[in-house]
Amino acid sequence: MARPSRPPAPGRSARVAKEDSELEAYNFLNRMVANRLDAVVVGVDYRLAPQYHFPVPLEDCISAVKFFLQDEILRQYGVDSARVCISGDSSGGLLAAQVVQALKNDPEFKDKIKAQALIYPGLQLFDTLMPSHMENEYGPILPRKMLIKLGCLYVTKDQALPQAMWKNQHVPQEHKHLLKFVNWSTFLPEKYKKSHVYTEPITGIFNASYLNSVAHMSPLIANDSELQTLPLTYVLTCEHDVLRDDGLIYVTRLQNAGVNVTHDHVENGFHGALAFINSPFHLNLGHRVKDKYISWLEENL
Repeated sequence: MARPSRPPAPGRSARVAKEDSELEAYNFLNRMVANRLDAVVVGVDYRLAPQYHFPVPLEDCISAVKFFLQDEILRQYGVDSARVCISGDSSGGLLAAQVVQALKNDPEFKDKIKAQALIYPGLQLFDTLMPSHMENEYGPILPRKMLIKLGCLYVTKDQALPQAMWKNQHVPQEHKHLLKFVNWSTFLPEKYKKSHVYTEPITGIFNASYLNSVAHMSPLIANDSELQTLPLTYVLTCEHDVLRDDGLIYVTRLQNAGVNVTHDHVENGFHGALAFINSPFHLNLGHRVKDKYISWLEENL
């Protein structure tokens, strides 16, 4: 979304990609953000797995962002190019983080992204036995088995990968050096380590060419120098979420890299709460997540 440099014309407050029931909750959220912030909101209707594997969804998002950030388009919608935020939740949080990392060194666009907002994002597939994976193996909305299935379908239809990923034996030997960036025993706050004992994922057992995609689609494995150039960041995590530790580790790594980070953690929260904020659910938890997110946007854009 982007804050205007002048009030947008009537009917121009929200721009969303689809109006069907699949995105109804997000249309509702996008319109609320647009109205509360007097902002232009763009929702990207990117192509989905398993019909389209990585990097197609990311390429769609990058193309949409690049198009919207053209000076001519920004002027058309009255957008202030210094007040743009890229945001998303869950897999959308992954894509948002990937887009920001991809454009951070592009001289045409890097100064047009003020912030990124990531709501219970999935940020890596290197270690599938973090504390949050084990504690929420049978958790609500997104159990560990479903996470692995969806993550695998993002890169391949090969049924061997989910089996290897379930055992945490899917990282090729040539990617072993990247495991240090997702080592939860180093980056996870003590509160969330509990009694868990770190065991490094086993490398070199499973090898396939498509596993390079697992590396390229994992923003969490960026090195410190790459993270240092990232913009103002908001991360929201939920306690009862298999993806919790991805967000927690990213917060720690960004803070260590000197990035300005705001982190909200919802102790009784679970993954996907934003999908239940409108009729017939009106989930109180979803509204709490929504309010935290919008409040941060109001204060920082």
